[in-house]
Amino acid sequence: MGKVSKQVWLAGVDGCPGGWIAAFVRPSGKECEPRIFAQFADILAAPEKPSIIAVDVPIGLPECGGRAAENLVRPLLGQLYRSVFPMPSRRAVFAEVGPFADQQQLHAAHQRACAIAAATSNPPRRITIQAFGIFPKIQEVDAVVRSDAASRDRVYETHLELAFRQINGEQALDEPKKVKGRPYAPGLALRRQLLTRAGFPAAIIEAPPPHGASPDDLLDALACAFVARRISSGHARPFPQPPERDQFGLPMAMWV
Repeated sequence: MGKVSKQVWLAGVDGCPGGWIAAFVRPSGKECEPRIFAQFADILAAPEKPSIIAVDVPIGLPECGGRAAENLVRPLLGQLYRSVFPMPSRRAVFAEVGPFADQQQLHAAHQRACAIAAATSNPPRRITIQAFGIFPKIQEVDAVVRSDAASRDRVYETHLELAFRQINGEQALDEPKKVKGRPYAPGLALRRQLLTRAGFPAAIIEAPPPHGASPDDLLDALACAFVARRISSGHARPFPQPPERDQFGLPMAMWV
């Protein structure tokens, strides 16, 4: 992409309980500011006007379940391969739009989406409850990039474990960040060490996350910011290369 001015802002973004956490960074240097946004569109409109946003959310959805991106990336992540959820069809992702009043409604909606996913994949494949849980985030980003053509030159899909693998010399991490849904201290410590190695300030890495995010959300946003810098400098590559396209022309590729 050529030389980029240091006055430009970039952003690494991850979903969090408060909505979205964005880590704003310059193309180089220590300047870094994490903030919470209720809506993904608010990040594009933020005062920083980030020229590149690397977000840990699938972009581009297949008509029939399955994307080359997931198939290529999963084998690279070692024992953490399950962190890459197979993407079902667009119909399945948009089959149920919450919020759901209670766990019973959530379970019923998950089952209905599973039925559509199985009917639109070959071989038939259902949806994990974890993947179903991020569908609202996928729907939100999809609405932005489909309605705003200019955003397609700014918003790139990445995956946090693929980012950490890149920081780790293209070696898959051997420690998860969570075990049974709870923060796992050795895994978080490893990720903090890697982000320090990548040049992010310790004051940010070690600080409590902004209200509305958990400590691992902050680390994940910083890892995505690392990818945004690689995209800005022209060093990133997509999986697959070249990217596939969905029916709306959106790229289906993970960048790192």
